[in-house]
Amino acid sequence: MARPVVAIVGRPNVGKSTIFNRIIGDRLSIVEDKPGITRDRIYGISEWNGKSFSIIDTGGIEIDGEDVILKSIRMQAELAIEEADVIVFMSDAKAGITQADEEVAQMLYRSGKPIIVAVNKVDNLSRADLIYEFYSYGFGDPIAVSGSHGTGIGDLLDAITSNLPELEEDHYDEDVIRVALIGRPNVGKSSLVNAILGEERVIVSDIAGTTRDAIDTPFEKDGQKYVLIDTAGMRKRGKVYETTEKYSVMRAMRAIERADVVLVVINGEEGIIEQDKHIAGYAYEAGKASLFVVNKWDVVDKDDKTMHQFETKIRDHFLFMTYAPIVFLSAKTKQRLQKLLPVVQHVAQQHVMRIQTHLLNDVISDAVAINPPPTDKGRRLRINYVTQVAVKPPTMVVFVNDPEIMHFSYERYLENKIRAAFNFEGTPIRIFTRRKSDES
Repeated sequence: MARPVVAIVGRPNVGKSTIFNRIIGDRLSIVEDKPGITRDRIYGISEWNGKSFSIIDTGGIEIDGEDVILKSIRMQAELAIEEADVIVFMSDAKAGITQADEEVAQMLYRSGKPIIVAVNKVDNLSRADLIYEFYSYGFGDPIAVSGSHGTGIGDLLDAITSNLPELEEDHYDEDVIRVALIGRPNVGKSSLVNAILGEERVIVSDIAGTTRDAIDTPFEKDGQKYVLIDTAGMRKRGKVYETTEKYSVMRAMRAIERADVVLVVINGEEGIIEQDKHIAGYAYEAGKASLFVVNKWDVVDKDDKTMHQFETKIRDHFLFMTYAPIVFLSAKTKQRLQKLLPVVQHVAQQHVMRIQTHLLNDVISDAVAINPPPTDKGRRLRINYVTQVAVKPPTMVVFVNDPEIMHFSYERYLENKIRAAFNFEGTPIRIFTRRKSDES
């Protein structure tokens, strides 16, 4: 199921990014220490009162060309209106209502979406009366917040969660593999979707997905049922989407969250660019089974080393996803297309694999014997036992005497040993370190 989306909109320097960071807290740190991962910070996940939602900071959108500020803000508001379920309209208590604020308010008012007015820079009680003029927007009670002090964030989160739509469930059987294709424009996602479906010619039906503007296409191949979640139409026609490619992240994320397996599509002709790494990072962070699909392989000048060299480039650029298999193909000519679905099926199985606790502990015991845990200020890390607590992705909890001594590099060493023993190809593994309850 896809999380609801909240967008923060407002003119520059009202503190959108500060409030965004307050709301997501340290949620992005899960990928910060992974080698080679690069990402912008316009997207995050938060949870409040038991409700989870995605949040977008529109201040992170880059507008190309010589745009005046007002035009830029209008674009951001238009995108938020199009994509978000709830919009937080940020204003600045010190500056009051400006012409730009009024223009955005008019656009938002016509949208019919739930709008929450957050008035930033109310840093102390003496400024509390500054929020009254913001009632004139007509969106109900403004909420006073302070990005610098963190006050009012709880009230803002209460307002956000009370306006979120209910999560929409997918109504597919458990044995159906849901596949999302993600990738920057022009990598050939649409043609790959058509190639996969065109070869089967057994499309059951086109049904509107729970994701806005996406189409879910169920099909069956060799007795396995699949659903393609097509994000190929992520970009709306028109200048707004052409000049703000990053905003397509929102649609990609909706698809990623609903998928079991994510195909990260790369243009074999153009090679790898930075945006590919951003996009793959979202699939990693969401904990999804993934594989790289290098498309347009038919037009690449090749010799017997070309494929190996491209694989090496992928591994060098995507150090955080070394577990993901790579499939080279051409959607246009169908060359090597038959290799794709068996790999999809394989990584889907790895994503739900459970390892018995005694087998897991045997592997960890051997790993500790080969390479003893680190010490810190004279104290040595002692690993008591390990157990798998979840799948999708496989999640392990390591119980130790002191979680503070567990170094990231040793955690990665344990992950590598687990992979060597049980494979887990195509899926991230999450490892959490906990203090054993009977330890002081």
